[in-house]
Order: sequence, then structure tokens, then C-alpha cells
Amino acid sequence: MRRIFFIVMCTLCTTCIDAQIEVTKFLGIPVDGSKQQMISQLKAKGYKYDPTLDYLTGEFNGRDVNIHIATNNNKVYRIVLEDALYSSETDIKIRFNTLCRQFKNNEKYLKPSLNEYEISETEDISFEMSCHNKRYEASYYQVTNQLDSVTMTNKLQEFLFSKYGKDLSNLTEEQKMDVLASSLLFYLNLYEDNSVWFMINRRYGKFGILMYYDNNHNRANGEDL
Repeated sequence: MRRIFFIVMCTLCTTCIDAQIEVTKFLGIPVDGSKQQMISQLKAKGYKYDPTLDYLTGEFNGRDVNIHIATNNNKVYRIVLEDALYSSETDIKIRFNTLCRQFKNNEKYLKPSLNEYEISETEDISFEMSCHNKRYEASYYQVTNQLDSVTMTNKLQEFLFSKYGKDLSNLTEEQKMDVLASSLLFYLNLYEDNSVWFMINRRYGKFGILMYYDNNHNRANGEDL
């Protein structure tokens, strides 16, 4: 049983988590609180607010962007970044793939899917979006604060015992693989509410990136129905 947990913990990496997962952050600012608070904090970062258009402008990750703030019940649940200038199909494919690699190499993010996001050089995205309504998007989970390995092991052990029982010493190879898969899913689920994702948007024949920093804790869940 200890060997199984050792394998699982190595697979999950040595990163630790805390019992209380923090909300998604944008530029170190929690995606939470009131809209006015968020505007004030972003202005302190150097972004300029346009009250007529109701968005902020500035530079992010080397690009000029417009920043929109979405709320639910007066609480911020989403920050949306849109390219201020749209570009050609060739340029947007390079930009999309570059973002995928940047997220992949950033230890603050987990990739919840086994699918590859990067776009082939031969892909005709204009045709695919127009004729097949294809969406080009990539999603990640933001790892906020971190946990000690003892807490992580106890939480994981409790989860596995509830699914497989307390005797894990005589599992088949298939069951061991299932334990690993379930453990990885358990780890990812800790951060599923801290979603950061981006997609290609088409406008007047040109292309730009929309990027979303979501705090799913604050999203509408039918409570107003």
C-alpha cells in the first residue's frame, strides 16, 4: 500500500497544497470582491479605466489589451482580456501556440486535458471556424497556494479508501492504473474552480485572443432561479 501511495505521490509531483485553496488570481489580484475594488486595484497596476466603454486598457504579456470585468451578485467572477489589435490568421496561430507553450512551462498552471492544444501550420482556421464552427481554445487550472505532503497524502488516502476500500495491497495492474488515474483526477479537481483559458476570436476577417481568468466559486449556479 505504501508503494502505491509513493508512486501516486511521485506522479502528482512534490508540489504541496493547502487545505484552503485560494481563488484565481490575475496579476496577483484575487478575482473576487466588487467591480469597483477590482478597477481600483488594476488602476494601481497602471491600467487606465474608460468609464464610457466600461473597460480598462493597458499592456499584458507583451500585448495591448482591453480588460473587461464580469460580476455575479456584485462579486467579480471573471476577468476578460481581449487583444486591442487583431491580426492575420498566420500571426494568430503563432500567438496561440506560443501561449500554449508559455502555460505549459509555467509551474503555476496544470493542464486538465490530455489533448494537445497547439494548432498545425497547415490548419485552415478561417475555414474551420466559418464552415464547421470550430473553436480553438486551451484551458488550464491555476495552482494558487500550496500544501504540505502529509495533508495531501491524508486527503488522497481518504479519497482512495472511499473508492477502493482500505486494502490496497492486492490490486491488479489494471486497478493500479485506475488508482493513478483517479488520483490525478482528484488532484486536478482541487483546482477546477481556478480556471484560466483562452480562445481565438474572429472579427471582421481578422483574429485576436480572448483570455479568461475565472473564479468559478462566484459564478451563477441557479441560486437566483
